[in-house]
Amino acid sequence: MLNLTDRAQEFVTERHLATLSTLAADGTVHAVPVGFTVKDGVARVIASGSSQKVRNIRLREHATISQYDGATWITLIGTGRVLDDAEAVAEAVALYAERYRQPRVNPERVAILIDITKVMGSPGMKAPSTPN
Repeated sequence: MLNLTDRAQEFVTERHLATLSTLAADGTVHAVPVGFTVKDGVARVIASGSSQKVRNIRLREHATISQYDGATWITLIGTGRVLDDAEAVAEAVALYAERYRQPRVNPERVAILIDITKVMGSPGMKAPSTPN
């Protein structure tokens, strides 16, 4: 479960681009600018199915998204998966269009879903953890 403050939840709905970092085959970090959305503890990125970021996530599931605006920043870390079914892609596109704009048509589009397991950020982004 995400442990975001109200400010963090607002920040990840404002129109900002972010960086998606994945692990390349040679062990280096592959980082690219993306738009993303967060809903129910899952970050979503739309992408072309043949892109390097999609290939990286299919082989090595780690994914990190970082967004910043001046000194305000948030990083979402988790396990990524690629979905290509029409329903998952349509949901990711609709969420993207709500936050950014309607994307161009892309018949090769897939949805990258990242189950967020860790949140880091500037002060005020992460709510204090509550004991179990």
